[in-house]
Amino acid sequence: MDLAVAAVPLLASAAVRPTRARRPVAVIGRDSRASGDFLEAAVVAGLASSGVDVLRLGVIPTPGVAYLTGALDADFGVVLSASHNPASDNGIKFFGRGGVKLPDATEEQIEAGLRDRDPGSGPLVDGTFDGFGRVTDAYSAHETYLDHLLATLPEPEAGRAPLQGLRVVVDCAHGAAYSIGPRALRRAGAEVIAIGAAPDGLNINAGVGSTHLETIAAAVAEHRADAGLAFDGDADRCLAVDGDGNPLDGDQIITVLATRLKRIGQLRGNAVVVTVMSNLGFHDAMREAGIAVIETPVGDKHVYAAMSDGGYVLGGEQSGHIIQLEHATTGDGVLTGLHLLAAVNSAGIPVSAAAKMMTRYPQVLINVRGDRGDKDLAMSDPALAEAVNAAKAALGDSGRVLLRPSGTEPVIRVMVEARQYELAEEIAGQLVTAVRLAMS
Repeated sequence: MDLAVAAVPLLASAAVRPTRARRPVAVIGRDSRASGDFLEAAVVAGLASSGVDVLRLGVIPTPGVAYLTGALDADFGVVLSASHNPASDNGIKFFGRGGVKLPDATEEQIEAGLRDRDPGSGPLVDGTFDGFGRVTDAYSAHETYLDHLLATLPEPEAGRAPLQGLRVVVDCAHGAAYSIGPRALRRAGAEVIAIGAAPDGLNINAGVGSTHLETIAAAVAEHRADAGLAFDGDADRCLAVDGDGNPLDGDQIITVLATRLKRIGQLRGNAVVVTVMSNLGFHDAMREAGIAVIETPVGDKHVYAAMSDGGYVLGGEQSGHIIQLEHATTGDGVLTGLHLLAAVNSAGIPVSAAAKMMTRYPQVLINVRGDRGDKDLAMSDPALAEAVNAAKAALGDSGRVLLRPSGTEPVIRVMVEARQYELAEEIAGQLVTAVRLAMS
């Protein structure tokens, strides 16, 4: 409740609202965790007591909240979710006006406001809002979001729906997309087998979803499906498997989407935006397709910023967090799955053929843990820098090295790519040894 109250002066102030003729409006949605019920009640109480009208969306994907923040002309949105984490975790995320993620500075101001408050001290109301806010259930807005998803797909050709003829398994991770995901695919014309679509508050991400592709691979084989889509708990990510159960990561999905957009003349700037973690094979595929690649640091907020600044329409991460900026302000797993399947169906090729548009280089990723202060000292160690340069020289143009300190843990992440897995593993082992020496 205190966090919600602390956010109101920043997200509903005159500086960010086009008019003060009405009370501010917030939309709030959540995933299927049991803790979401009481967290929702606390956040709603904090907002309404601060003079904010609240539209309660219930269980809905995170990108659905982002979209409806704009579509319903709300001043801001709130999401209760811990994404791909286990059911015991939960978190609170805010979207600004228009459904965009908040700048770091704004999030820091909200946190500072929370720290400065006395627990239970009441709302921070400046007297300009008209009393307590009203709370309204707005579950019918799910249809507005669903209609939006379907409207982004190509027009049916000769009366044929975009996904007609496809049998698809969709794994909803017992999460936020358990209803909207299968419904969207069916309305787009696919025959759908839904798994991970029976949330009980405790089973979210438990052996299902985008972090457990072996589950959907087995289901695709069992049902002899053409493809499988797997979402995470809040459905802002989507990964896939082909008809043989082979996985497609975010790089491969972006390859399919980018080449289609270029073919139909809709790849603005003739470029895509990805992070430094994208596979070297992705860069090769884009080079062959004549598409430029813009790299950012790890994190979807960096991808979004680069896309907004450069006017690009497609970007994302290996994790399946893919942004299609003409249709969404954040990663949207259901939107991604719809467009992936529509692209292969319109081309008349199986998903397995689409996956081969990009050769995925072997990638070894190892986390080296030390004391929190050690990672910063290690990254500036001359001996470690020498080891990294030696590794790059050994790989030449056939691989790459990336060392990255974690922003949240006392960990340095070592990533090595090479055309041969054995070489990547060998060099990664050498770098791990160098990192441990630097952190000792």
